[in-house]
Order: sequence, then C-alpha cells, then structure tokens
Amino acid sequence: MESPQAAKVEILDVLWAADAEGLRLPARRSEAVERLRASGQDAASALVAAIPARADVLDEEAVNQVLLAVHLELARLSEFVRVPQRMASVLVDLIARVRERTPGPIRIVDVGCGIGYNLRVIADSGQLGPDVEFVGVDLNGLLIEAARRLAKAENVNVRFQHGDALTSGLAVEDPARTVMISSALLHHLGPTHIPEFLRRHDELGVAAFAHFDVNPGMWANVGAWMLHQARMREPVSRHDGSMSMRRSLSSEVLLELAREGLGDAYLLECETFTKWWPQPSRIVRPLLGVRA
Repeated sequence: MESPQAAKVEILDVLWAADAEGLRLPARRSEAVERLRASGQDAASALVAAIPARADVLDEEAVNQVLLAVHLELARLSEFVRVPQRMASVLVDLIARVRERTPGPIRIVDVGCGIGYNLRVIADSGQLGPDVEFVGVDLNGLLIEAARRLAKAENVNVRFQHGDALTSGLAVEDPARTVMISSALLHHLGPTHIPEFLRRHDELGVAAFAHFDVNPGMWANVGAWMLHQARMREPVSRHDGSMSMRRSLSSEVLLELAREGLGDAYLLECETFTKWWPQPSRIVRPLLGVRA
C-alpha cells in the first residue's frame, strides 16, 4: 500500500526557517529536496537542488538572493493587481469602527510584512488618516532589512521590526488602538495553525484584525497561472505564486477556523461572492474581526 502524498508546499517554505527566538536556521539541501519530492513536486525539487550548498547546507547568500528576488517580484505583482489599494479601502471602514469605541491614534501592525510593499503604499497614500502609525513585523531579518532600506529611500514613515508580531510589547503596546493586518499569510499558516494564530490576537486584546488572502476558485487559479507566467522572471516566483493560489482557503473554512480559535471574542466577517466571472478587484479578500 502506497503512503499518502505529503501536502504541497511553496519553495520558500523549505528554504528558510527560524527558531523560537527568530534566529535563522541552516537549510539542508537534501531535506528540502526530499520534502518537495515527497509531495510530488519534482520540478520544484530540481530548482532547490540547483542552489549551491556546502556540506549539504544551502549557501546562505544564494538563498538570500532567491528570497529577495521572489519578494521583489511579488511586490510588482501586488502593484499590478492593486492589492494595497484594496486593503486600504477595507481598512478605512475598519479603523472607523475602532475609533467609535476608542478615540485616539491607531496603530496598524502588518504581520509577516516581508519587504513591506503593501504597508509602505498604504502609509504613503495617507488614506487612513494622519493619526495612524504603521509597523511591519516579520520573522525574516533579511526581508526586514530590505523593508527598512526601501522605506528610507522612499521617505515613508513606517517602522519595521524583526520578530514575532504577536509577542506582547514588540509591536502591540496599546491593544485597544491596535489593528493587526496581513497579506497572503493565512494560506501559509494553514488550517492547523490558523486557530492558534487568531487565539493569540485575543490574548493580546487587539481591537481588530484584517487578514487578507486570495479568493480561491477557478478564476484565481487560471489568472494566477497567466499572471505569473507573463510577469515573473524567477522560476521560484512562478512556482510559489501559483501554488499560493491553490493553497488558499474558502471564506467558509476561514470563518470556521476563526471561530475555533476565538469563540465569540470577536465579531467575524469574511466576504463571499460569486466566482462565475473574473473579478480582479477582489483577487484578495479579508478575514475581518472586531473585538466584541
């Protein structure tokens, strides 16, 4: 009897990992290749096998170049489909709801911000108001360093922190005036980890959250393949971009997982709409929560 095939993953998932303190762990090429082969991703495993290694440890600089190249291409794609504009339009209303309860400055904390493209665009637009502070947090120190350089070059007032955004005191100082956001993070966490991820929001007591992810469905899969083939040069970007679409979760599943993690601590919403025709403006939609 054949063993069941492992769940498919993105290449970046096997190239980078950190310990509980956020310190980068060495990536072993044999383990990364085997993990991809075990899930039937032979083409992806060949891409990883081609990365230089010494004593089976993937060359850190070579991996860094892949990480940065992929995230820069993801930023260009996000710009093309206007993801930050979609996020900002949702956040305007969400922040208004928070202000009704707790007047005063609001802090937006972007969990897993990467190089911070979406957050930088939203901050620079001024759409959320002059009293909103922006903080991006990521476990990947390489990406945070890049985000800081880009924010400085663009003269955008955004602070970037290396670490776990849900650690008390790192980015969340006044929970009643804090809104947690993310983009394309939920499908990385998956059904196993989403309830605990959201439960930590409740433990911190943040006012609200808006976690944006891809709308799954036929048009998302077809559109993703076409966009990534046409607009991305990096083979890893093409693979991971299409794979992220296929790993996205339905609104019904996200709401079920959110209730599992939060109970009735937050009022939850996750938009559902017809998928019979492409709707580029809704390529991402948020899982929303406002503290009850």
